[in-house]
Amino acid sequence: MGAIITTFGELDDRALSQLNNCAVKADYAVLCADHHVGYSQPIGGVVAYRDYISPSGVGFDIGCGNKAVMTDVMARDINVAELMDEITKQIGFGLGRPNPKPIEHPVLDKISVAEFAPQRKFIKLAQEQLGTVGSGNHYVDLFEDKEKRLWIGVHFGSRGFGHKTATGFMALSQGKAFDDRVKEKGMDSPPILFKANSEIGQEYICAMRLAGEYAYVGRNTVVEKVLEILGAKSVYEVHNHHNFAWREKHFGEEYWVIRKGCTPAFPGQESFIGSNMGDMSYIIEGYDSGVSRKALYSTVHGAGRILSRTKAAGRRRWVKGKRKHLSKGVIDFNKVRIEMKQRGIELRGGGADEAPEVYKKLTDVLSYHKDTLNILHSLKPIGVAMAGEDVFDPFID
Repeated sequence: MGAIITTFGELDDRALSQLNNCAVKADYAVLCADHHVGYSQPIGGVVAYRDYISPSGVGFDIGCGNKAVMTDVMARDINVAELMDEITKQIGFGLGRPNPKPIEHPVLDKISVAEFAPQRKFIKLAQEQLGTVGSGNHYVDLFEDKEKRLWIGVHFGSRGFGHKTATGFMALSQGKAFDDRVKEKGMDSPPILFKANSEIGQEYICAMRLAGEYAYVGRNTVVEKVLEILGAKSVYEVHNHHNFAWREKHFGEEYWVIRKGCTPAFPGQESFIGSNMGDMSYIIEGYDSGVSRKALYSTVHGAGRILSRTKAAGRRRWVKGKRKHLSKGVIDFNKVRIEMKQRGIELRGGGADEAPEVYKKLTDVLSYHKDTLNILHSLKPIGVAMAGEDVFDPFID
């Protein structure tokens, strides 16, 4: 009979086609309102398999997620410009910029003796990148809420450790060795599926969970560093992730639920939904409804792209770690910088491919999910830190 598919928002035909391809062996699938084309499975896509696990569905940035913290500081009591300078000085952004101060954490011990042995060789990379943010749409932001309290928000994932884990299983799916270099097939490739109870399926689940744990430690570490710079304490936290596979029960059956770029939103579960660098972000809470159940208790993870990186920033080539521009994009990033300053937002880094115009409006996106969630807090950006566009990083989602 095929999968039962539930969609939200204005549909992108190619993303819907990708979801249909992924759902051939699934019972249910969902396309959230922030959806756009991804590798094999669309970003914002959810697929529920009875017997399969999907590395291509989880994607390359395993366990990517968002964390938000309300501090015990009022926004008016800080110098935002100075604080953003310290954040970019003390936290690494992008490839080739490891954590300025190496971190020790038990998760590194787990990686050194990982149950899936090939992951052990990534220990040096994991050590260097723990507590770094990466680039692309990954960030460290400061916000103020309606009561003018200061918040910290971060978004990033498992960095090179997760990326290399994902590409290794892609190689295995093609009959190659884990260490072999493989080329990604086309964006609309069929999903990579492993029987969940097979040896390789169990190995992937184990490796994915370790990469997810590493991503959580990374976000916690970065938030702790910002709190240290501030001299502040956390009084309330929300931490959630996407790009993962969960074992869940829906409609009376057990499934492996693959959420790429979308967030679990079970009744009472809180999530931090980040926007673009200039607009409001939100803390939301899922609730039970007929629509929520059809959505497999899933919601958006952000606003969702409407412009590709190439269209926004132009065609570029990497030459010795620097971007060489081959053609001009549609976004004037100097103008974006001026607009951010006029809106009272201290911007550090970023590029044309992350400008506000590249994204849908998060308020519009969330409106399509209004029967599945409540908004608990509205967060206005006052400081945004991202890698600059001259920083190369292949580990973004």
